[in-house]
Amino acid sequence: MMLKLHIITPLTVAVEEEDILAVRAEDESGSFGILPGHADFLTRLKISIVDWKRADASRHYCAVRGGLLNVINGCDVAIAAREAIASDDLLKLHDVVLAQFHDELETERNERVGGTQLQLAAIRKIMQRLRPDGQDGLLE
Repeated sequence: MMLKLHIITPLTVAVEEEDILAVRAEDESGSFGILPGHADFLTRLKISIVDWKRADASRHYCAVRGGLLNVINGCDVAIAAREAIASDDLLKLHDVVLAQFHDELETERNERVGGTQLQLAAIRKIMQRLRPDGQDGLLE
């Protein structure tokens, strides 16, 4: 029995392979491996590199920006990720792509914080207008 590996994003199928001997991925608990016959499994991946070994013993890699990994029937490994970039150049994936994914995640976090701050400022202004005396504070 061999594994089938599918890595998809909302826009593309990044990897679709059969005859896989093993898959390695990383979640919050650390790195783990999947071999044929693995129990059904679902986990959330970190920004990391998924690697797999083909039947011809060659290794291949795909940087994923988080996502979900699902093992189905001990032979199908499906990964749904926000972004995925497959390459045989592990050094490039590690040094360039993972850094880019982390930077994008940090930018998104900062944008969310900025948006929340704007919402809170708007609520404060509304509360000021609703108070009869026009001062800061909650309505009594």
